[in-house]
Amino acid sequence: MNAPYRLSVLDQSPIAAGSTATQALQNTLDLARLCDDLGYHRYWMAEHHATPALAGAAPEALIGPVSQVTKRMRIGSGGIMLPHYSPFKVAETFKMLAALAPDRIDLGLGRAPGSDQRTALAMRQDRSRGFGAEDFPAALNELLAYLDDRTEEGAGLPDDHVFAPLRATLPSGGGAVPVWLLGSSPDSAVLAGRLGLPYAIADFINPDGVELAKLYRDMFVPSRHLDAPQVLATVWAIAADTAEEAQRLSAPSAMMFAHLTRGVLIPVPSIEEAVDWLASTPAALSMRRRRVITGTPAEVRAGIDRVAELYGAHEMMVVNIMPDHAARRRCYELLAAEYKLAAAPIPA
Repeated sequence: MNAPYRLSVLDQSPIAAGSTATQALQNTLDLARLCDDLGYHRYWMAEHHATPALAGAAPEALIGPVSQVTKRMRIGSGGIMLPHYSPFKVAETFKMLAALAPDRIDLGLGRAPGSDQRTALAMRQDRSRGFGAEDFPAALNELLAYLDDRTEEGAGLPDDHVFAPLRATLPSGGGAVPVWLLGSSPDSAVLAGRLGLPYAIADFINPDGVELAKLYRDMFVPSRHLDAPQVLATVWAIAADTAEEAQRLSAPSAMMFAHLTRGVLIPVPSIEEAVDWLASTPAALSMRRRRVITGTPAEVRAGIDRVAELYGAHEMMVVNIMPDHAARRRCYELLAAEYKLAAAPIPA
């Protein structure tokens, strides 16, 4: 690979109009196999709730199957929305996944609900109170303590902590589970820096995130997790054989997001429906602030290079939503060829 950064994939398991979640999840397995063969470094799955457009409501349920149909890529969550879960349950789940695929599992964590507020309330067991921003650091620290790979008894938890003995009960044999903090706001950048965690910036949500990378580096404290800051940026990108075709392939997601801003949830529309709708609703495109990189493989590579330089990123992750699975496969094939990716040999 002739780029100064690694290239990875974020998959949201899109559901095309007229299709089902079953097909979307089978597409995820198929795309993961392909990306593993092509030489991508990492494959993460997202968490979204109560939407007809995305099947990835539970990345922890998908990571296991994806890890078993791949051989070399790191597999993980982009991310687990920690406010919905107990830290111990997340630790158990990811240590179990690591036991299935030793030394290949990542745990990306987010603090957003991944849904609207009504769905976030439905997700909570205790509905008498909300999960405040002040709760997240404590929950994160507890989770990190469970996953601490040091051998001392208790490790990150004080020996007299009531939960300290639970650490020894976690599934063993899978190696360390690196924790990444995901974010598109200053709070996540500060927390990732102070804890010395790797930081994944959602540029496809907030294209003004360059200051987040700077803030993260300014706040970074070396830790047992990292000696130096590590930045991953996720960008929205679609490559095709021609720039015109790539632009057409971007129409369904543009239509979907335009409806989302109006509070209307729809499955991923067909290309033909989306092109016609956008032609009759030109204001929809002008409202979209998200960065979108489309074009030939060389044009998309140039766009990703520019974003990587802006963030000083060590790794770039590509995400997109298309109703045509063959077009998604083709996109990642074209980018792999443009970057000259090569799958590393699988360790014996």
